[in-house]
Amino acid sequence: MKRRFFIKAAGAAILTAGTATYFVSDKKGIVRTDVEEPITSNIGFRPDEKKILYLASLAPSGHNTQPWLVRYVGPYHWVICNDKTKWLPVVDPNQRETILSIGAFIQNLEFSASQLGYSCQFRMLASSNQDKELMEVLLRKQERQPSYDIQKIVLRRTVKSGYIHGSISKEHIHELTSPESDWFNYIPIESKAYEWINEQTIEANKVQTNHDEAQAELAEWIRFSNKEALSKCDGLTTDTMEIDGLPGWFIRNFYNKKLVMSKSFRVQGIDKIRAQVNRSGGWLLLSSKDNSTESLIETGKRFQRVLLEIRQKNIAIHPMTQTLEEDKYRVELHNTLGILNPIQFVLRIGYVEKYPGPVSLRRSVDKFIFK
Repeated sequence: MKRRFFIKAAGAAILTAGTATYFVSDKKGIVRTDVEEPITSNIGFRPDEKKILYLASLAPSGHNTQPWLVRYVGPYHWVICNDKTKWLPVVDPNQRETILSIGAFIQNLEFSASQLGYSCQFRMLASSNQDKELMEVLLRKQERQPSYDIQKIVLRRTVKSGYIHGSISKEHIHELTSPESDWFNYIPIESKAYEWINEQTIEANKVQTNHDEAQAELAEWIRFSNKEALSKCDGLTTDTMEIDGLPGWFIRNFYNKKLVMSKSFRVQGIDKIRAQVNRSGGWLLLSSKDNSTESLIETGKRFQRVLLEIRQKNIAIHPMTQTLEEDKYRVELHNTLGILNPIQFVLRIGYVEKYPGPVSLRRSVDKFIFK
């Protein structure tokens, strides 16, 4: 289903529905700034606590599931937990991606606390990716604690389109990955490996798109209407999927989970992936020491540190996880590239002329904290 089909179908839908119906429909998608933070809470937060936790929640996650919970032990004393209801059991059966996302959450928390004058003392609690309690954190006020520019956290966004086709400069790759360059492998567009990863990514996406259970799992996390988006404040909206204008209006008002399972929707998805991978600045691969829960958390933190530095360089990063989620392609990726350590992120990277603002929704702190 091509974009021109959406526009044609949307125009026909407006005529059929009538002008009055159109004006009471979801004409504009819901973005993060449309969501108001609740005033009340059943926890008596101390100054700065709620702000730090909200900024932590601006971390990325697969399908924007936001798989974190926080147990409130006491003032500035929390336990970061694993929310089983936010798992993706089909594409992430071992919760590898879940733990990576929680690692990014923890990095945001540490940076946010630093900006407000707190140091963080962490204690690892988990021994597996399925453990509920992962990390204990205690915040202490420090007079000379180094601060961090939290606008980098606020403005972080995953950008998938509008990439300039051209390799990333050596200087920028060095700045982004140093001093942890041992964990990164940059694949420029001039290399044979670039074309090979492109093809592997397309093929892995075909396999996953044709997998009914994976497609149904995706459908569960798409927020078709503004009402559903505001009610849940997670998942994928038309804005996060970068579907705007009449196509976005058409999806918000006429699409549902059943239509995501249709052949036309799947074909459209593959067409979009093919266009994306053939226009970029290359691939950035991020590995870890091993697959332990502790290593995954550290890798998630490392990933987030890179994401927070790319906007000022007009660089975008688009995680494309399908080659790691499908066993055949994951094994071929390691064997062909000769990377011994486990690859945890396959990142499409590229320069963009204009960096859009953040749009993905976030649950309020009240929704993910408990005593």
